[in-house]
Amino acid sequence: MLYFQKSWSHRAFLLSLAILIIPLNSCEDYLNKAPQTDVSEKDAFGNFISFQGYIEEMYNCIMDPNKGGAWNKYLFADETLNNYPYAFDNGNYWGNEGYFYGQNVNTTDNNSRTKRVWEYAWYAIRKANTALEKIDKPGLFDGTAEEKNHIKGQALFFRGWFYFEICRYWGGMPYVTRALDPSEDMSLEEFNRLTFQGTALKMAEDFRAAADLLPDHWDNSGPGQATSGHNRDRINKFHALGYLGKALLYAASPMINEEAKGSAAFDPELAKQAAEAFGELLKLADETRIYSLQSWSSWTDNFWRWNNERPGGTECIMVPIIFDRGRVRWSTLGATVPSSFAMNSGSDADVPTHSFTKNYGMANGLPISDPASGYNPADPWTGRDPRFYKDIAVDGDQIHNASGQDKFAQLYTGGFHRSQINPPSVTGYYHKRYSPIGPEFTTSKANGLQAYIPYLRLADIYLMYAEAVNFSTGGGPKAAASNYTMTAEDAINVIRNRAQVPDIAAKFTASKEAFFEEIIRERAVELAFEGARFCDLRRWNLNGDPRFLDKTAIDFDRGPNGKPINITERLIVRRSVEKKHNWLPIQVGDTRIFKGFPQNFGW
Repeated sequence: MLYFQKSWSHRAFLLSLAILIIPLNSCEDYLNKAPQTDVSEKDAFGNFISFQGYIEEMYNCIMDPNKGGAWNKYLFADETLNNYPYAFDNGNYWGNEGYFYGQNVNTTDNNSRTKRVWEYAWYAIRKANTALEKIDKPGLFDGTAEEKNHIKGQALFFRGWFYFEICRYWGGMPYVTRALDPSEDMSLEEFNRLTFQGTALKMAEDFRAAADLLPDHWDNSGPGQATSGHNRDRINKFHALGYLGKALLYAASPMINEEAKGSAAFDPELAKQAAEAFGELLKLADETRIYSLQSWSSWTDNFWRWNNERPGGTECIMVPIIFDRGRVRWSTLGATVPSSFAMNSGSDADVPTHSFTKNYGMANGLPISDPASGYNPADPWTGRDPRFYKDIAVDGDQIHNASGQDKFAQLYTGGFHRSQINPPSVTGYYHKRYSPIGPEFTTSKANGLQAYIPYLRLADIYLMYAEAVNFSTGGGPKAAASNYTMTAEDAINVIRNRAQVPDIAAKFTASKEAFFEEIIRERAVELAFEGARFCDLRRWNLNGDPRFLDKTAIDFDRGPNGKPINITERLIVRRSVEKKHNWLPIQVGDTRIFKGFPQNFGW
């Protein structure tokens, strides 16, 4: 846990309400009251330190995306392939992939492998509702107004955030705002499932209220002084504003708007509200410098650091909680480095698809499909966007600081990493976003690698701001939010320029539609392998777009000069996507509890 702790032993709550997978026993049960003790409600919720101890369990419900197993898949769109088919690629969304569900809640085990989205989110929502009831109960909490705001702001944020985590995969839900009793009548209208848009608007109310209560940073607040210098993960105003904008942008998006209102286009008013939330955050960042973009030279600090140093730098706003530093060695690296490395811990080889690498444009800022880009398909890895070289390992790259065949990538047809190891790279690439194979990579050094997938970083805010402004009422590439001076075009250029890429070409700012195509590509590149792609394609109604269905490999021979020759692109799998794949199916048993909780369309 993050804060001061009582020496209480915790136990899992009773799953008395199966549909919500949430605990229903009393505060005394939560504290695991022993016969010789008499822990009262006042002991648990009467002061800031003890109440914050209760809040801490919500932090421990945050899923670490790529550490839910020895290796668990967390990229469900077109970014990667493995040496065996993904269930999602075949249209089978029932599998939990070590990510979605299937674990009993235990918030004290400090084991990322036991965390899942579904069970832990409902558990945390229950705790948030209990916290909100207790903090406002007359005569119970004895503390300053600032302490009360910190407690209430965190609880409001977490209620909204865990609903967002559920709903971005399974769609709209009943928005429960109180701790339920096992005898509740579940036929009441308040327990009916809402659309995603309807649920998102309720999340937005919580995020807005949280933003108004929370400090810019806990180091700058009275309650945060006891842990000054160690408040990096504490939920603050930036978290709340970021997810306020994100919930509203998702709600505005075509797939979500079509479900709610029958219009497969952006809702301009919701997009405007999202833009203003992002504008408020960016203005606050400019004024306080609490968060700022990493420089290009330190860009990878967002994702990984050596020597057991925590990544995230000045840019990452929300990152997973570290449960066990050693899981990076066994989960993150386990299936993404070559299987011949001592760091590979299994039979997987998760590698980028050739088709996805086409999103990386040229150093001149143009997409490779543009005739003016200078892209040469006979020399595909020369002159690319600098992020390509940070992210993607290609044939001939040094990938280890050691002698022998592992030192340089042999990804040509018949090469060591393509056909002589088991499993090989099935596409002709490896990726380096969280497994930084390269000249510095050694087995001993990798033992101290720390790598985490950001939930929210400032670059994402700029890109979402650009998207929201573009589709706002009166918006477009040259428009700005009402509360921030930066135009949508300016925002996307900030991210491009940081990566040493020129401003977006004028041809792509001539219309909302042309600009949006570059937003799609820019998000693919800047947020590659961060888990955003699957949700982006779905919310845009583009998951089934033919451009994003094919997962391909690149086959080639190595020429005398080390360049690839005889290049061919080979289709490995075409993703199966139907309308029903907008949402994941809910486990059948959970849809049979009561009539108002139906299965998702098509499942």
